[in-house]
Amino acid sequence: MKHSIKLAVASLAVLTLTACSSGSPSGGAAEESGAANGALDKITVGVIPIVDTAPIWLGDKQGFFADEGLDLEIETATGGSAIVPGIQSGSYDFAFSNFISVMVANDKGLDMKFVANGISTTGDTKSDVGSVIVKADSKISSPKDLAGKKVSVNNLSNIGDTTIKSIVKADGGDPSSVEFVEVPFPDAPAALENGIVDAAWILEPFQSVALESGAKMLSANFAKFDPELDVAGYFTSTEYAEKNPEVTEKFTRAMNKSLDYAQENPDAVRDIVGTYTKIDDAGRAEMVLPRFRSEFNREAAQKLGDAAQSFGTLSKPVDLDKLLP
Repeated sequence: MKHSIKLAVASLAVLTLTACSSGSPSGGAAEESGAANGALDKITVGVIPIVDTAPIWLGDKQGFFADEGLDLEIETATGGSAIVPGIQSGSYDFAFSNFISVMVANDKGLDMKFVANGISTTGDTKSDVGSVIVKADSKISSPKDLAGKKVSVNNLSNIGDTTIKSIVKADGGDPSSVEFVEVPFPDAPAALENGIVDAAWILEPFQSVALESGAKMLSANFAKFDPELDVAGYFTSTEYAEKNPEVTEKFTRAMNKSLDYAQENPDAVRDIVGTYTKIDDAGRAEMVLPRFRSEFNREAAQKLGDAAQSFGTLSKPVDLDKLLP
């Protein structure tokens, strides 16, 4: 039975969540190495409590980090805006963010680098973790039709509008004429339903809710942009990585194990998501999972950086040698 978009989204409330951690909050965790038990290196990792970060929660549960000699503390942030400052201040040793956010940080003079992958597009243009959706009766039938229209994204000058502009341009439309409006993902389906925007860029689990409620997918922008696109990953400051090479290597190994485990165990992913979000059983069963892989695709990352520069999000070419391991 289909429910109204507003009620379904309200019932999820997935971003109003309780942090689950292995200890009390602390900053500069690596400096406290062995403080608790004389054996493990304590690290604090900042994440957004969404489906995308399931691998690190799974890896913690499976003991992958403890096996590497790490005492993992997961701290949740309400959004990406708090992630980079958390790395800068030393509140987090490592953190999760999308590729464009870290590219922008480096473009502004900060020195950040990814140490482990996070999520990648499924590569399936008909079933991906996020897409641009429109009303069922919308006359918008292809990406080029977004020209001159209002499209919601969760943040401006980020991976959402960068990939959407790219697919509009590739389809023969004018990306500069698309009017992007900041709308949080939980509110995007209602904004679309009420006519505040003409199209909405939306991720899981809200994507499944909106589609079940009658909206239609216009384009899976990640998969359409590049079927091998890595969307987000785990990063730290270059300074931290250089000062703590062994801890960084341990984290990378544990995170890679976690990513591989998540990819091989989708049911475990759906189960663990229920422990740190309020997504119910039905919602977790229906949502499209991202691809979890430990390898980075440099060609897709270069393509993303080039697109961001062409649209003015970055002022200079991305340096992949600094950005990626």
